[in-house]
Amino acid sequence: MGHKLGRGWYVALALWMTMLLPSLAWAARGLPDFTDLVEAVSPAVVNISTTQHLSGEEGFPYGLQVPELPPDHPLRDFLDRFGGGMPQGPGEGFDAQSLGSGFVISKDGYILTNYHVVRDADEIIVTFSDRREFVAEVIGYDDRSDLALLKIEAKNLPVVNLGRSADLKVGEWVLAIGTPFGFDHSATAGIVSAKGRSLPTENYVPFIQTDVAINPGNSGGPLFNLDGEVVGVNSQIYSRTGGFMGLSFAIPIELAMDVADQLRESGRVSRGWLGVLIQDVTRDLAESFGMDKPYGALVAEVMPESPAAQAGLRVGDIIVEFDGKEVGTSGMLPPMVGRARVGESVPVRVIREGEPQMLQIRIEELPDDAESRVGDVAPQAPEPGVENARLGVTVEELDQDQREMFNVPEGGVLVTEVAQGPAQAADIRRGDVLLMLDQQRINSVEEFRSVAEALPAGKSVPVLVQREGAPRFLAMRLPED
Repeated sequence: MGHKLGRGWYVALALWMTMLLPSLAWAARGLPDFTDLVEAVSPAVVNISTTQHLSGEEGFPYGLQVPELPPDHPLRDFLDRFGGGMPQGPGEGFDAQSLGSGFVISKDGYILTNYHVVRDADEIIVTFSDRREFVAEVIGYDDRSDLALLKIEAKNLPVVNLGRSADLKVGEWVLAIGTPFGFDHSATAGIVSAKGRSLPTENYVPFIQTDVAINPGNSGGPLFNLDGEVVGVNSQIYSRTGGFMGLSFAIPIELAMDVADQLRESGRVSRGWLGVLIQDVTRDLAESFGMDKPYGALVAEVMPESPAAQAGLRVGDIIVEFDGKEVGTSGMLPPMVGRARVGESVPVRVIREGEPQMLQIRIEELPDDAESRVGDVAPQAPEPGVENARLGVTVEELDQDQREMFNVPEGGVLVTEVAQGPAQAADIRRGDVLLMLDQQRINSVEEFRSVAEALPAGKSVPVLVQREGAPRFLAMRLPED
């Protein structure tokens, strides 16, 4: 009996090993060896150290207030090492130092990095992996994408090979080289977590999200694929502590090189502009607009005399295609528009009142103050408010002072009370200015009353409100009668 059981156990073990070997082989294939890659690309990666001279009146860098400390105080030694030194007396200046990374894009000395690495620097020193040092000058910078182009006087420099971030796939291995916390030419690896990320601080960059360990000092360094090609510029991290937490963001190399080329040619960057404020289409908003699923960029405002206004784009339109490319989310649209050639006419497909329409929009250059709003209206005498029990909301006319305060030059009614009901469920709040109801403009209390009474029972309708100076659509579901 024992002999038979032993043979059965060996058979089971053999079968288990047979099933396990393919998965082990797959795992081995999925864990690359980065040694050759690091050796090949490191010569073109540089450390960037900057010095900024500050007066004693400007205080310690980053707004940190530091008391006077004796020469032998341990904190003084720490600040001298990492804070760029301290003023020795009232009004005396000192040097603030910072570190970052970059990479060489041409043999004659052009280097790409983040703008925040070299912002306001009085001196920039570039150090190669072989310890050679050069003084660099800023050829140009672009604050919106946080990129800067540097130049050093050198020839026959090692350069990086450029790849295509568009070819990256989620789950693909990538490698970063930089100077985290001053530890020069540190290599870290991870995978692509997502593509086309839109961050609140930057609408014109479709970031590559990775889980590569990125820390202060990595900024401006390259992100490589397994072929040793640069696919991104490491730029930001999401962190609650200031250190790495598994969320890193890189600027796609195509966008970065477009910026670098413009900086090299003209010293400035030109971007396309539509002149709209947009928001994502949620599931509730999709239903209120009669869409089968949420997608596209919902137009919440069209700026006067903008390219969008001249082409007939309207508030409530949903942009679903720009220049032949699908717009899946609102975050996808700004980078598309930004890279469009100024002066060209671009086809834009929208969903308007449930029906597709094609518009031709002539792209203009993004102005320095693209969000400026202009307009003036004659003072109006406020009319008494009106309560709508069906919606659970009370509204009144806006006087001229309120229009200036809420940045609403014309139209709209002010929400003064919100009771339990559809308006409260839709997150309409007291102090909102109600601009549109069920895709109809609201210019007075009387218009609000008329449109509200005609709303379909049991349906979800879009509501446009102005809140904290910005328009936004909300979805409001009407009760069954």
